[in-house]
Amino acid sequence: MKRKIHTDRAPAPVGPYSQAVEVGNVLFLSGQIGIDPETGDLKKDFREQVHQVFRNVEEILKEAGYTMENIVKVTLYLKDISRFKEVNAVYEEFFKNVDPKPARVTVGVKDLPLGADVEVEVIAVKT
Repeated sequence: MKRKIHTDRAPAPVGPYSQAVEVGNVLFLSGQIGIDPETGDLKKDFREQVHQVFRNVEEILKEAGYTMENIVKVTLYLKDISRFKEVNAVYEEFFKNVDPKPARVTVGVKDLPLGADVEVEVIAVKT
């Protein structure tokens, strides 16, 4: 059985999709960009976008009863792959207490929704 997950503490989807969908003990989060849910605006600064992305991920996980420790796979999409180290610095902040770290892939892309610089999608599992 599928369960739709939604929280007002993360931005509303910018298209016809759910913030996340849970199937059994697996949670699939849609791609998150650096939109501040309070203002509805995309953060301007790159580092602020990355922080906001992971705050949004945390809020959706929390709404569904998961934590960062439940994440098993992360996919990062970057408009500028040369900023990989900057993303890793912020990423480490959010995953510092997670062991083992999730599997991950990083993809350089031409464009992202609303002109975002970074987008992140995750898969989480309750064990």
